[in-house]
This record gives sequence, C-alpha cells and structure tokens, in this order.
Amino acid sequence: MMRIDLNSDLGEAFGSWQMGDDEAMLDIVTSANVACGFHAGDPSVARRTCANAAARGVSIGAHVAYRDLAGFGRRFMDVSPAELTADVLYQLGALQAMAKVAGTELTYVKPHGALYNTIVHHEKQAAAVVEAIVAFDPDLVLLGLPGAVVLDLAEEAGLRTAREAFADRGYMPDGTLAPRSQEGSVLHDPWQVAARMVQLVTTGTLEAVDGSTLSIEADSICTHGDSPGAVAMAGAVKEALTAAEVEVAAFAGS
Repeated sequence: MMRIDLNSDLGEAFGSWQMGDDEAMLDIVTSANVACGFHAGDPSVARRTCANAAARGVSIGAHVAYRDLAGFGRRFMDVSPAELTADVLYQLGALQAMAKVAGTELTYVKPHGALYNTIVHHEKQAAAVVEAIVAFDPDLVLLGLPGAVVLDLAEEAGLRTAREAFADRGYMPDGTLAPRSQEGSVLHDPWQVAARMVQLVTTGTLEAVDGSTLSIEADSICTHGDSPGAVAMAGAVKEALTAAEVEVAAFAGS
C-alpha cells in the first residue's frame, strides 16, 4: 500500500489573536508543525498545541522561523549564520520543553515561510539550520522542499530527511513554490486540491502554474492551517487519499 504523511502548520495563535482551528486539524493530520514563538505562537499556545497533538498520537515537529512576528516569518532576514543557528537552537529547546511536559517529544523540524524558501538555495543559511539540528538532536528528521540544498547538507551531516509537497500551493516550472503575489499561487477548491494530491501520490506528478508537468517525490503533504477553509481542505485530501487506497501515516514516529 502507498503511504503518505499529512501535516499542517499549527500553534500560530498569539495571545487573544486566534489563527485557524487547531483542534479540528489535529483530528485529521498525522504530523503537526508547531510554531515556536518567532513567527507566531506563544508559550501557552505551544503548550496547548503539543498537549492536544500528544493526546491524538500526532507527531510533533518544530516549525522554526526567522525572528519576525510582525511579518509572520514571511520576510527574508539577512542574519549571520551564527545568529541563525542560535535562533533555531532556542526554538528547538522551547518546543521540546512543551512536548516533554505533554508526555511526548519532537520528532522532526520544518522551517517556516521565508526561512523555508531561503534555504532551498542559500547555502550559508541552510548550513546554519543543519548545524543547529545536529547540535540539538541528530535523531530529528528535517522536512523540506524536494531538491533543496538544505536537504543535501542535512544528509551529508548524517541527518534523516523527508520531502514535502504542498496541497494548497501552486508550483513554478522549476519545482519551487509560486510567489504568493502571483495568480494561481494559492489554491482554494478542496476537491481540486484533493485530486491533485491523489495524482501526486499515485503518479509522482503535478501540474505547474504554466501548465507544464512536474515530477515530485514527497513523503509528506502540507495543508496550511491558516488558510480559509483549511479544515475542509485537509479533510477532503485525507478522504480522497483513503479512497485511493493510500495509507495516511506520520513519516516520523509519534
């Protein structure tokens, strides 16, 4: 049987400001990318999200980011490699504490937003992220975009890696994500998205924004928790995958 993980970016509320329906998403997904407080989230939200994930047997990953609350982590930050390594270490430690008191542990790391996209090509920042993970816990899995330089560097450093596809995002012909400013960069129809994900898992292909066909290998599919209709979209993707006899299960142990 074919197998795929379903993940979502969660724990992104901040104080009285709410973001997404985390509890409903945790009933659907198999892995939770939990915000560590740099792009979103706060200690109370992180603790609650980890506890709710642990109660459902959902694998917990650290959703590390640039220190950019105002920009939701979607702006490139020209920080030094040493500073970036320290920032990632800080976030890993914070979320590991929350996971530990929930009776579970971190199993993987997924960079967020601008950091995720930057380390597809930026070797110095990619190396800084890898350095932090290796120093903190070399048993953690790094989740990233197929073909990203950070995955190559992680494997050279002895880390396990997993490749990710995005359910609700459009792709450029080179396999990178379409900029959010571009038409077709964000998809909204749950059943269109679900059909694309079944195609991805069963054939290893997706249609890019220009109509060309991409070959993509993925271990996990992301449905963004902050998108409008996120729960309906995640549910449609899971239902369609199950109907296609694809097992939906975490890529890293919960």
